[in-house]
This record gives sequence, structure tokens and C-alpha cells, in this order.
Amino acid sequence: MTQADDAVRAEGLVKVFGDVRALDGMDLIVKRGQVVGLLGPNGSGKTTTVRILSTLLEPTAGSARVAGFDVVKQPDEVRRQIGLTGQYAAVDEYLTGRENLRMFGGLYHLEPAYVRQRSQELLDSFDLADAADRPVRTYSGGMRRRLDLASSLIAKPAILFLDEPTTGLDPRSRLGMWQVIKELVAEGTTVLLTTQYLEEADQLAEDIVVIDHGRVIAHGTAEELKDQIGGDRIEITIREAGRVADAVTAIRQVSTGEPSVDDRHLAAPVSGGSTVLVEAIRALDAQGIEVDDLVLRRPTLDDVFLTLTGHAAEEPEQAPARPRRGRRR
Repeated sequence: MTQADDAVRAEGLVKVFGDVRALDGMDLIVKRGQVVGLLGPNGSGKTTTVRILSTLLEPTAGSARVAGFDVVKQPDEVRRQIGLTGQYAAVDEYLTGRENLRMFGGLYHLEPAYVRQRSQELLDSFDLADAADRPVRTYSGGMRRRLDLASSLIAKPAILFLDEPTTGLDPRSRLGMWQVIKELVAEGTTVLLTTQYLEEADQLAEDIVVIDHGRVIAHGTAEELKDQIGGDRIEITIREAGRVADAVTAIRQVSTGEPSVDDRHLAAPVSGGSTVLVEAIRALDAQGIEVDDLVLRRPTLDDVFLTLTGHAAEEPEQAPARPRRGRRR
């Protein structure tokens, strides 16, 4: 693929706020039709990156192009190509859902007839048709988030920036939002998704970029990132705490590395797939060790995140109100 296939290309982005270096040489490529997950803890630079790419901030140094347009020199052209949904729903709670969509259509300077038709399509697609003429203040959190995402799609953007779109949603609403995003991608929308929910990146992103302290520290598919930190792991819970040392000796026979111990729980790297479970059971039985639980699992993105950054993913923190979206003419 060539640069013409890039929906987003950022090179050496630096952003300094006073004494804080929010971005420190950030590089990022998003191919057209792709979902890229930007994964990182609070303060890693995710939102700053999105705000630069959506022309809401100018970089201190470096360059970025979105849909082939320079975000600093051609901001209007960039805004015509993008939609943006931030961490918190930016809808007017005193207007109805339909009125909110029409308001955003007006901000994009779209034809009223088109806005009426497009609004109904989005209300139907986002399961909001029955609540379309109710004030948004009567909506649940999940409904507000769906309306917020719908409003970012009123102009059918080719590229969609989703900055932690499921923050604050309950599990059911989060699953619903994931389905909506998958459908958008199936229709050809390019998505850059920032998230701290590791399962979300695993579910949605074809490509994952892990950043910390304003720099990229890892890049690849979910499976490639998991492979970087090792293969399968066997996890065992011993019934009697006094037999843990014997269990460690037994598991060393089937593991590819030193087992770790936490109370009655053991974990060890292994290879060979499910056959290693049979070997582990035999080794433990030979020592007369009873177990309460024994499982084989692949590394998760949680493991990747912890290994790469040295700490677990954090819950999203309160953020300032989202800046306005760009206009389409």
C-alpha cells in the first residue's frame, strides 16, 4: 500500500503544554477501511492525538495528514472528511433526539431535506426511533451515547474518531455500541478508536497501537502483541496451601519457564496446546496433589498492557467537555 491508502498519517507529533510534554514524537498510520485501536493509560497522549488529528489542537512539532490533507494547513478540508465522538455525550438534553440531529446537520451546513432523511435513517439504525421526539434528558446513558455517535455521522464522514466512546456505559450498552461500530466499519468507515478498555480493543481493532508517555511502545494485531509476551499459560489452584511447593516441582516438568506462586495459585508458561493439561494433571496426580481449578489460557491484552507499561490499565478519569465538531460545507 502507498501513502494514498492512508486515512491518517502522523509523523513525529510533539505537543507541549507548559512543562508537560503530552506527545513526544508520536507516529501513527491508519489505513483506509481499517479500525485502529489507540491503547494507553490516562495521560498517555491518546486524547491529545485525536484532538490534533481532528484540528482542535495544533502540534508543537511534527506533521499529520488526514484523508490526504494537512491538519494545520488545510483544517477545513480535514473537517469535511471526519466525524468525532468524545468521551462524554455532547448533546443538548433540552432538545429531542431528532432535534439534536437536525441541529448538527445545520452546523454542517447540510441541506434540510437531506438532514430530515438522514436523521430518520440514524434514529432507526441506532434503535432510537421510538424515543426520537422525547427530550434527551429522559434518555438513559446508553441512549445518549448512541445519539452522540449518530450526530457525528450525520454528514456520512469517511473517517471517524472515537475517543473512548463507551466511557461510563453499563456492559449491555457497551456491547450495543460495539455492534454499532462493527456495522459502520462493514459499510466502509475508517475508525480510529481510543480506549482503556482492553477487551474493547481486542473486539474491535484490526490493528492496535500502544502508547505511553506520548510515544508508541508497541504496534500490531491483538494476537501479535500477545505473542510478544509469550505463549500459553497454565493456571492452577491447589486445594491445600501446604502442597504448593510440591505442585511447583510437579509443574516444572511440563512448563517452559519458572512457575509463579500467589497463595494457592500457580501460573506457568507452557507450550503444546491442550495436551499440556493432560500432562499437568498426570504430574500432579503422581504427587498426590488435589486441585480446585486448572485452566489453560492465552495471554490477554491486560497481560500485554501490564508487561509493556509496567502497570495495569486505569479507569477513565473525568475530562473536560468535548470541543465542538468541525463543520462540513
